[in-house]
Amino acid sequence: MARSIVPASIPTLITGLALAAPLVMVALLPSTVVAEESAPGVVYCDDLDARDRGRSSRRRAGGSNRDCSYREVVVDEDTGEVLRETPVAATPRTVLPRRYSSTPRPTAEQYVALVPIPDRWRIVDSLGYEDNWWDPYNQNTIKGDKPIHGDWFFNVTAIADSVLELREVPTPVGGQSTDRPGTLDVLGRTDQHLFNQNLAVELVYYQGDTVFRPPDWEFRFTPVFNYNYTELDEILGVNADPRDGKTRNDSHVGIQAAFVDKHLRDVSERYDFDSIRVGIQPFSSDFRGFLFQDAPFGVRLFGTRDNNRFQYNLGWFRRMEKYTNSGLNDAGASLRDDDVYVANLYWQDQPTLGFFSQATLIYNRNRETDIFYDNNEFIGRPASVGEERPREYDVYYLGYNGDGHFGRLNLTTSFYVALGEENDAVFSGESSDIEAFFFALEPSMDFDWIRTRLSFLYGSGDDDPFGGKSTGFDAIFENPQFAGADTSYYIRQGLPLIGGGRVALSQRNGVLNSLRSSKEHGQSNFTNPGVMLLGGGVDMDILPELRLSLNANYLAFAETEVLETARQQANVDREIGMDLSAALIWRPFMSQNVVVRLSYAQLLAGDGYKDLYGDEDPFSLLCNLILTF
Repeated sequence: MARSIVPASIPTLITGLALAAPLVMVALLPSTVVAEESAPGVVYCDDLDARDRGRSSRRRAGGSNRDCSYREVVVDEDTGEVLRETPVAATPRTVLPRRYSSTPRPTAEQYVALVPIPDRWRIVDSLGYEDNWWDPYNQNTIKGDKPIHGDWFFNVTAIADSVLELREVPTPVGGQSTDRPGTLDVLGRTDQHLFNQNLAVELVYYQGDTVFRPPDWEFRFTPVFNYNYTELDEILGVNADPRDGKTRNDSHVGIQAAFVDKHLRDVSERYDFDSIRVGIQPFSSDFRGFLFQDAPFGVRLFGTRDNNRFQYNLGWFRRMEKYTNSGLNDAGASLRDDDVYVANLYWQDQPTLGFFSQATLIYNRNRETDIFYDNNEFIGRPASVGEERPREYDVYYLGYNGDGHFGRLNLTTSFYVALGEENDAVFSGESSDIEAFFFALEPSMDFDWIRTRLSFLYGSGDDDPFGGKSTGFDAIFENPQFAGADTSYYIRQGLPLIGGGRVALSQRNGVLNSLRSSKEHGQSNFTNPGVMLLGGGVDMDILPELRLSLNANYLAFAETEVLETARQQANVDREIGMDLSAALIWRPFMSQNVVVRLSYAQLLAGDGYKDLYGDEDPFSLLCNLILTF
């Protein structure tokens, strides 16, 4: 059998060619490339070059990034010929070695069967967290931290609000009798003392995942327990019966919320929704409580659109009688024949980012023609001023409200027009057209720990109480958070007119000079002198838990003809005076759980105030403690 014999010299030749081939290939490359290739650990690649695309994944098979150098290519624009290829060295990078955990991989025997957990809220139970009913900051079932059953939650909030107030308020001498014989003047002593204690307990029972969307069902009940004590220096100030003397102790339980809320549907993947709420419910028609802020009985359809950019309300409310001395809802009394229909729309980030705009239309229909006496046996309806006859009215409020900021400038604004008709007007006893307006503006700016602000407010007045138009602006139920709010003397204190009927010039916690019998029981009165306020203030955060607030407001009547008619007194000046106030607000735990407020206010009487009440400059001193659980 023939065998092929390979000479010994042939393997030697093949081996030599194999060793020489790299040297030949290197010799064919440009000298610069040869220099670069001599650098160890650098690989040249060009992701745009088909020759390198297969090896330029930029990651090694082991998973570590590699250093990669790219060519700078110069191409002839006419022929497309590559003129020069210059390698660009990559920046050296340190490749860290893989790190492996020292914990051994569990074996199959170490895996146990899955244990189902009823819901995500009970995971913390397995971690050993205790449930303390008295601790609102940690795991607490009665604060809604986990369901009480299924996906139903329960939340309890308790607020104790204590007020001690010393004040000077114009007070008439009793008509039937007095405890100071020989006192025949119209105006009596002005010293008054008040203690008021409210304990509100809010109970909420609701269903659903409330992290991303509203509850499916919500039941809310809020009783408020009140005790109040009042002491005056004149008889007939606390009750129409002079035998009651000068002091009054009183208590009352009011229902400020009792409603059911049903989530009707979600209308977008971002949980825009429609809901309906029926029962006694708090409602505010605007940002600062200028027109209607109350807790009436009603039905309200509300919801959001476009990722919560638009919010709307459609509602019907029937006002409830208040208990005179506490100001709380009197659930034992019949509902008033006073209806409020509301339609409003909130638009976020309009006209600019960070500013809310709101348009609102409210219709107030009043048919209260029966005689009504309050809990202190004084007449509440009709108001004891003018011809003192029952009346009806229909009034439409068209308004715009804004709140937010333009850059560093914070701004709150409100504008309302009141149009309608009333029969048996206060002074003329005839039908009258209602045409009145209201405007408020409060810009402010922050400078580190100081916020400065300006305030302007104007409510139109009536310059002809016997004319066919009622041009004095009045709200439905105001509670303004503006120009110092209830720290201000004039906003906090209700000033009786005295000598012109048993009505108040301005109401407690109100700024409008409405000449109503009371804010709680009275009807809106569009025959009034109006008001103008121009003020400034500053809030200073002296410490994270301590704030000092200073306010100065100049007040005047818009018109005085109504006052001159009611008092049968000519030449009443428009100037009410300068209202100065200061408040210290202390939050010892830097939260709302404990809030202590001490405020002092004094009205430097202007000529108009002196024409009505004399030369005294009244003051008020307020101590307020709020505890919240």
